[in-house]
Amino acid sequence: MAILWLLMALLMLSFVLLPFLRRRRGVIEQVPPGHPDAADPAAYGFVRQEELDVRMPGPDQDLLDVLELVQRTRDYRAASQLLAGTAIEGEPRWQRVQAFAGAAALELQQRPGGVHETPGAQWLRVWRAEQPKDAGAAAVYAEFLVQQAWRTSTPGTDDFRIIMEEARDACGQAALLAPGDPVPYVIELSIARGLAYPQAEFDQLWLKILDRAPHHMGAHLAALHYWCEKWHGSREQAYAFAEAAAARAPQGSLLAALPLFAVFEHLPEVNLVASFYQSEVVTRAMHGALHAVHSARPDDPMLAHVRHLLVFFLVRAERWQEAMHQLIHVDGHVGALPWTLSADPAAEFAVYRALAVAGYEANGGSPATLPG
Repeated sequence: MAILWLLMALLMLSFVLLPFLRRRRGVIEQVPPGHPDAADPAAYGFVRQEELDVRMPGPDQDLLDVLELVQRTRDYRAASQLLAGTAIEGEPRWQRVQAFAGAAALELQQRPGGVHETPGAQWLRVWRAEQPKDAGAAAVYAEFLVQQAWRTSTPGTDDFRIIMEEARDACGQAALLAPGDPVPYVIELSIARGLAYPQAEFDQLWLKILDRAPHHMGAHLAALHYWCEKWHGSREQAYAFAEAAAARAPQGSLLAALPLFAVFEHLPEVNLVASFYQSEVVTRAMHGALHAVHSARPDDPMLAHVRHLLVFFLVRAERWQEAMHQLIHVDGHVGALPWTLSADPAAEFAVYRALAVAGYEANGGSPATLPG
């Protein structure tokens, strides 16, 4: 009888989920328009797919306004002023540096320039040239180079190494201009991964960050990559790093969610079985992340990052109501893991959202009972 139930479950899984699954990390593909299983986001007040903002994980209106102004006028001054007014000890500075650098990298990709065309991101180069003592400009330029290296070249090649070495120099300049700012060192964590720093050198870099911002979530996420199996560590080292950070996290810190990110980084390439996401290791990591979200300040700038990853795992584990609870907090912005690993983050997010709605309604939920 148990085998019969298993076969029936697998058959139902093939009808419901297999059309949505693709190989990389078992990520779900977009539901075709007009498909009978597609959910209408409007019924829940969710933003339509074409209106999802792929630039950031959550709202930062000041940043959005400045980004729009800089890209429209190609004048860097508003960006310089915003970063100058952003405290160096918090997460927002790191996120804003990433956003400016990402916008510049995307501009350059879309407008590489030519005989009769000014290349994109020229405002960043002008900013760097005209304000050589501006710590914000140095940090954004360093992050821009890092993103360019990962976007346009392959680790281990000469092109990749040359860009990363230039980024490393820019990090050093940014650190000299703002000695207490952890951001230049956080940027260098990606360089350490790309250039395969020896562990002793990586440890020295990590100590510089801990001296300045011991509970910096963005820094811990960047450091976690170095310890992952696909880079310079192992699954055991990555889990140990994440669990140690979670154990020493102060009350209200989102570092308690770090083990869930470690689990995500080591997911098998193909896994269509829901029971994997209901296993003890995954469940324990999810519960740690849920506790962190519940305990965190509502205005914690890293909160959206954790909620987005929880949506992925909760949908996979068929915990529909909890997934819906996270969705109502993050809907509208999709610039976070796991969606950013896709060529179309908005489509990726929209399908998980549709599955959450479908599962929620199949278990008696409706817009009127949407959890708050």
